[in-house]
Amino acid sequence: MTTYYFSLLLVFGSLFTGIIWAIDHWVWKPKRMEKIRAAEAQSGVKLKPEQAEQLAPQSGLADFAQAAFPVLFVILILRSFLYEPFRIPSGSMMPTLLVGDFILVEKFRYGLREPITRKEFLYTGRPKRGDIAVFKYPVEPDLDYIKRVIGMPGDRVTYTDKTFYVQPQCLPNCDGVEPIVLQQEFQTEGEFYQQQVPVRRYTETSTDKTYDVLVNPRVNIHSDSFVWNVPEGQYFFIGDNRDNSIDSRYWGYVDEDLLVGRAVLVWLSLEFERDPNSWLPSWVPTKVRFDRLGRIE
Repeated sequence: MTTYYFSLLLVFGSLFTGIIWAIDHWVWKPKRMEKIRAAEAQSGVKLKPEQAEQLAPQSGLADFAQAAFPVLFVILILRSFLYEPFRIPSGSMMPTLLVGDFILVEKFRYGLREPITRKEFLYTGRPKRGDIAVFKYPVEPDLDYIKRVIGMPGDRVTYTDKTFYVQPQCLPNCDGVEPIVLQQEFQTEGEFYQQQVPVRRYTETSTDKTYDVLVNPRVNIHSDSFVWNVPEGQYFFIGDNRDNSIDSRYWGYVDEDLLVGRAVLVWLSLEFERDPNSWLPSWVPTKVRFDRLGRIE
């Protein structure tokens, strides 16, 4: 089930149970109480709770709505406007986020949006350079993607020899504007592999943040430069796993209307790697990675 259909289910579930609860509270319950008072007046004896319930029972539908509405409504508010959980399905954000990480995304960071149409009704902010953000995939908006923001509206982004250069908010004329260089400092090699090739881990620094990225030395370094001019109201996203990420280098920019929220916390991390001869199903985790729990940088 996509996040859109889950949101739709929450909205209509809350609406339906809320209407039933309201009808019961303002219409059906007074009629039940009137019936109980009439019986007490006729008998001259106050009925016990179980006797009153037997005489004028609450319907099963109303009982369900009374129990379900508060739960659904709280989940709807939390998930739509505060925090939403996501699971990392691919390795495009390694080493920052691994397959099997479960994260919390701050929904209110980039504006409050109506949960079905996603129309913004309250501006609260926009991404900052270096944020890890969840957004709707521009090619297929039903899908959620997660990448790192490096290009802001009005920026010119240049990619040469596996290094990004960002001239901030200089469009339409960027001549003479000093670029921000996403400088990389080598850390280790062989901690991670891609198709049996050890990849290199670098610490990358911009003016705003410091974080780690992976680079595959077997992937050719292009001497040509690739340039993107980020339009107003749009953002340029890349994966931290630079040579194993389908990102803005391939499908372009992300409109601010597609923003979902900022990734802030790994609240659970499960390992699924196992021996090929293991009898356990592939969806059964092999361990909990407690060392990965905490805030996302």
